[in-house]
Amino acid sequence: MIRDVLQELEAVEAALPSSGEDRAALERRRDALLSRLTALTPEDTVYLARHPHRPRIDDLIRALMTDFFEQRGDRYAGEDPGVLGGIARFHGRPVTVIGTRKGHSLEENMAYHFGMPEPEGYRKALRLMKQAEKFGRPVLTFIDTPGAYPGMEAEARGQGEAIAQNLAQMSQLTVPVISVITGEGSSGGALALGVADSMLMLEHAFFSVVSPEGFASILWKDAGRKAEACGVMQLTAADMLRFGVIDGIVPEPAGGAQRDPAALYAALDEALAARLDALCALSAQELTTRRYEKYRRV
Repeated sequence: MIRDVLQELEAVEAALPSSGEDRAALERRRDALLSRLTALTPEDTVYLARHPHRPRIDDLIRALMTDFFEQRGDRYAGEDPGVLGGIARFHGRPVTVIGTRKGHSLEENMAYHFGMPEPEGYRKALRLMKQAEKFGRPVLTFIDTPGAYPGMEAEARGQGEAIAQNLAQMSQLTVPVISVITGEGSSGGALALGVADSMLMLEHAFFSVVSPEGFASILWKDAGRKAEACGVMQLTAADMLRFGVIDGIVPEPAGGAQRDPAALYAALDEALAARLDALCALSAQELTTRRYEKYRRV
C-alpha cells in the first residue's frame, strides 16, 4: 500500500542528514522507495487525492494569486464556508476564483462539512460567476469534494436545484472558465463547478460519478471492495484524458503534491497561465460555441 511506502520514505528522509556509510545506505533506500511511487494503482491515486496534507484551495490562492478579496453569502439564504470565493489577480489579470474548501484540522473540516458544499455554497459560486461575467473577469474554479452535502436540511433548501442552476448558467457564461480538479471530484457536487472551457486535473486527483465506497456499496453491496471499485471505475486523470473529459494533466511530485507543494504550484501556474492567455483571445461567441461543442462531444 502506498501509505506504507510514504511513511517509510518520510522516515528515511528524516534520517538523511547523517553522513558516511549510513547516509549512502539511506540514499539507496530512498531511491528504491521513490521508484515504487512511479507506477501507482487507482487505489493509490484515491489515497493521494484524499491525503490530509494535500494543498487546499486557500494554499493555492496564496501561492498563485495576489490581492485576494473574499466574498461571502449567496444573497438568498446565507453563507456556506465550504465554498471559498472572491476576486484576485493572477499574473496581474483580475480573475474570479472559486473553490470547494477542505480544512487543515478536524475543526475546520467539520465547519466545511469535509469539502461538501451546501446549496448556499453553490448559489454563492454562481453569484460570483455572474458578477465576473458582468465585469469581464475570467473564472477559475478549483474542485476537491466528495460530493454535495447530503443532509436533509440541504435537500430542503434546494440542493439539487442549486446544482442544476450552476450547470445551466455556467454553460452560457461569456467569459473564460477554467476548472482544476485538485483532489476528489465526485458526483454532481463536483460538476456544479466544472462546466468549463478548459478542465485540468492534477496527476493524482480523481474524477468519478460517485465515491469508490459508494460505487462498491451500490453495485456489490460491499463497501469493503473499494480497491476493486477504483480499478473498475476508471477514475484517474489518465483515464479522463483518454476519454476526452479533461483537457490536460498537471504533473505532481513523486508521491503526491504534499511532498513538494512548491513544485506543484509552479506546474499549475504555468498550465493556468497558458490556457488563460489562449481563452482570453476568444470572443464571447467563440467561447460559448466551443464550450457547447466540447460537452456535446463528451
